[in-house]
Amino acid sequence: MIWKTSRDSTRIPTKDGSLAVRVDGDPHKAPLLLCQRFRGTMDDWDPEFVARLSTARRVIRFDNLGIGESSGETPNTVRGMAEVVPLLLDALGIGAVDLLGWSLGGYVGQTVALTWPERVRHLVIAGSGPGGPDGPPPHPRVAEIAAKTAATREDVQFLFFTETEAGTAAARRHFDRIRLGERPPVAAESGRRQREAITSWWKGDGAARPHLGKLSMPVLVGNGIADVMVPAEHSFAIAQKAPRAKLILYPDAGHAFLFQYAEDFCAEVLRFTASLEAVDE
Repeated sequence: MIWKTSRDSTRIPTKDGSLAVRVDGDPHKAPLLLCQRFRGTMDDWDPEFVARLSTARRVIRFDNLGIGESSGETPNTVRGMAEVVPLLLDALGIGAVDLLGWSLGGYVGQTVALTWPERVRHLVIAGSGPGGPDGPPPHPRVAEIAAKTAATREDVQFLFFTETEAGTAAARRHFDRIRLGERPPVAAESGRRQREAITSWWKGDGAARPHLGKLSMPVLVGNGIADVMVPAEHSFAIAQKAPRAKLILYPDAGHAFLFQYAEDFCAEVLRFTASLEAVDE
């Protein structure tokens, strides 16, 4: 099946540069904002994933400052990346949104939810962690790959999928859908600044871990049981401390479980975010 999503970008000016934004789905449906991973752009969201979500939601993708089609300098802190989100929502005329953050986007999502809780109705955290020095580290090969200007296809498969037959098949389907390798990589300087933000987050600078109990909204946490980038123990830590959290772990899956199990996970996200309850009940 061919999954079609929007290729038209809108530019939203900010004081620090213009943000490139794409919207899929019915504009009258409740908004769902996607926050992307390290060195990921709007084109790296799997079309099947976006298309399934947009059957019931207005799905908003964007490139943060200095990434992809957006201009400006990439922030080198998670807080700096998070500060872009309320500016984007204001520009789009959106008061509160459901927010789905994957990997680095999950760090951003947690920061937005803790700093501006009135702007987040439901929070979905995929393949991510709460920061701080506690818990298992990533696989040693992760830092080696992250330091490269651009990862190879083999590198990306190692980072995102398992090496089993099912994982290899899922990787092939995902790479074909996003046309891996056909677009220029994120600028080296932007990647370096993102790495600085990630390193600081896991050292505890601005980390969400000490504040997870303050997350007032419903939180859905998902991961692959074999994630080599952000081990699933970190997903459990979020679910254990956030008062209204639900945890889902997928078998024989890694960091990109949300694309490997797109049909199931999208259904979970849509069910979880279906309630229109206010943040402050």
